[in-house]
Amino acid sequence: MRRNRRIAVLLVPGAVLAMAACSGGGSGAASTAVADFAGTPTGTMKGWAFDNPDEVGTSRLDYAAEQLPDVDVKLDQTAFDAQKLTTRLAGGDVPDVVQMDRRYVTTYAAQKLIMPLDKCFTAHDVDADTWWYKFVVDDVRYNDQVWAVPQFYQPPAILLNERVMQAAGVTDDQIDTSKPDVLLPAITKMYQESGGVPTTLGFDPVATGQAGLWVLANGGRLTDDEGKPTLDDPANEAGIDLLKQITDAQGGFAKIKSFTDSFDTFGDNNQFVADQVGAQVDAQWYPNVLSPYLDKVQLGAVPFRGKDGKPFSVASGTAFVIPALAKNPAAACAWAIDLTSSAAWDAAGDARGETRQEDGGVNTGLFTGSPDADKALRDKWVVPSGNAGFDQVISTYYDVLDYGQTFGSSPAGQQIESELNNAVTAALLGDKSTSEALADAQSAAQRAYDNVMAGS
Repeated sequence: MRRNRRIAVLLVPGAVLAMAACSGGGSGAASTAVADFAGTPTGTMKGWAFDNPDEVGTSRLDYAAEQLPDVDVKLDQTAFDAQKLTTRLAGGDVPDVVQMDRRYVTTYAAQKLIMPLDKCFTAHDVDADTWWYKFVVDDVRYNDQVWAVPQFYQPPAILLNERVMQAAGVTDDQIDTSKPDVLLPAITKMYQESGGVPTTLGFDPVATGQAGLWVLANGGRLTDDEGKPTLDDPANEAGIDLLKQITDAQGGFAKIKSFTDSFDTFGDNNQFVADQVGAQVDAQWYPNVLSPYLDKVQLGAVPFRGKDGKPFSVASGTAFVIPALAKNPAAACAWAIDLTSSAAWDAAGDARGETRQEDGGVNTGLFTGSPDADKALRDKWVVPSGNAGFDQVISTYYDVLDYGQTFGSSPAGQQIESELNNAVTAALLGDKSTSEALADAQSAAQRAYDNVMAGS
């Protein structure tokens, strides 16, 4: 089902493309040619897909509303759906601003279904490459224009189960993804099985969930400078081959996948409490899940490292776009900028701080996508917790922030991700050689790219 939704975003009807090419006319709809981002924000602004906001989201919504007293913000807080957006655009039910995963943005930009926002940023004195991390902006940069207001960047690192590692005689420095000859023996020491079934993984690489991380860190690339897919680039094979070595050392990918699918990831018997992993690649949000269990776990962390031995991270997150036929682009622009301002994030930090005081949890900070906001929130809210291991975990995630890279901005971004995961699965299962799997993935991704560009 997820795959079908990804394809849907690439097959936008020609009628929608034709509408996007039209100017505002008598309908009152705006186009990129007539949008006045510098105008005073007034009237009704319709937003979609700011779904299920927690206190971090609601506090920012409240802040933005205070900054725009003459704007009546109406939010449809259902989740983003590519097919639903296509239907809405075709039917003329056009929201003024939409939140979506950043991997979708360039697909709509290539088809001119959303507005470039450089003039929006200029109107509000925003330098995109300093307001956000440059590699976060690069996620939504296409044809030398920026097409969305990004938010969040939660980098991956490697969480360590020090209890499992110590029992196996493995040290933190051996969990080094740039040194397979050191890493693989350490994994083997920690790996345990019963009757051929894994009971403890030495290292869970999250192969399909973090496939792009492994490929890029080992010198590969998913797109060229124009956004064309490059999945069959021979340089992409190194990361997948390393993944295969890691999974083969632990019973094979099929057994690992079955085992990890059984993890109580968000529960009281999660994989760190139950000692089911010695180490695991995790995004920054996951330590928040583990913070209630500090008396039951012994945690540490090390950076994920590229083949050059340096820390390596990749950007991911969501963003706000303004459809080409939005009726109130000035309000949409101002609202999105307000939501991602340092003041909004300060309000979010206060809200999260109150939540942590109420539940007794550890404040790990907020990873906003904006360097100034990240630093301010860390300075204000991230204090020693009394658990040295967990404090080191938090510090590691902050340390890798500056090492981020973009996955690459492409009109076929979602399909590239999907086909890469298909290739990794086929290669790790041994159904295809790595080169064969990547060649097949490239063919499918190229078709998706050509589909989008044919209508652009």
